[in-house]
Amino acid sequence: MNVALRVVDSITELRPHDAGCIAVSGSHGGISSAHYAQAARPLIAVFNDAGVGKDQAGLAALPWLQGHGIAACTVAHTSARIGEARSTLDEGLVSHCNALALALGLAPGQRCADFVRRLRTPAPVSSPPAPSQGDSHAS
Repeated sequence: MNVALRVVDSITELRPHDAGCIAVSGSHGGISSAHYAQAARPLIAVFNDAGVGKDQAGLAALPWLQGHGIAACTVAHTSARIGEARSTLDEGLVSHCNALALALGLAPGQRCADFVRRLRTPAPVSSPPAPSQGDSHAS
């Protein structure tokens, strides 16, 4: 799949024309961030887990976006700087995923850059096997 990549320090920078993109942000994964991601409808939204926080507030976007049909994950706050999307992309390690992100092949422990590269690389097109020389078709 060849998908647009948006690298934004704040998820608030996404716009409706970003629908279907891979949105890598420096934003925390709290519920307020989820509302901005939901409005833009990316294929997947990547956040920082911000240390997870009280009552798992730093992950609240994941189940909320799952309920709205959007894949989402967080990177560990120990692996990427909060508020810096380039750090999320280049250094981030996935810490948590919703079920839609898991279905895209993401898993905790993966490097953000690796799964983004995989999602953006078109799948090889397989061609039908060539007929063997011994094949004959009666007409």
